[in-house]
Amino acid sequence: MPSRTKVILAMLLVASLVSGSEARPKLRVSSDGFPTGQATPEGAASDLARTFMMRDAAWFRRICIRPYGAGKSRTDYTEYLDGVSDHLKQENGNPSPDDAKKILKVFAARHLSRNSPASTGYALFDFQEVMFVDVEVLLYSGSSHLRRTMVIEDRDGKWYVHPVPDVSPLLSYGLHDESASIQLFTDVYDVEH
Repeated sequence: MPSRTKVILAMLLVASLVSGSEARPKLRVSSDGFPTGQATPEGAASDLARTFMMRDAAWFRRICIRPYGAGKSRTDYTEYLDGVSDHLKQENGNPSPDDAKKILKVFAARHLSRNSPASTGYALFDFQEVMFVDVEVLLYSGSSHLRRTMVIEDRDGKWYVHPVPDVSPLLSYGLHDESASIQLFTDVYDVEH
């Protein structure tokens, strides 16, 4: 009887471990092995890096959050989008040493420590979520650069990047004070090729 009790307890323990472990979401990656698309914050942040590597102004505009709000912040943001788009269209194909050559690492998306950016986004602009993703790229100079990218889930359920969050101090409050990311996207998702 005691051995039967041990078997039953062992089976219950295994069953509780299996039922308690959550399945990780699946994530589609690009041919470079990093996230892509607007279904995840990591995909949107990776695609922003790709828009600069490929000098694709139309893709840049599609991946960026729509102009929002009013006044100087909206004007500054719209002027930034127009300026970067024009710059990408005029690139002559000769990358500078400071241009990104390839993605090295994509970290898992994180919420900001402070609640006010997400609350501001939801209350004022109908954003569903405000997070950030750290993306490390290799530059043509041979050095690496870590870019902290604000990502926003808009009311259409897609993720967008905010390429210049400093134009909205309430939305980006504390963004650059966050600690360094350590958890890679592969620690959170099951990767599908």
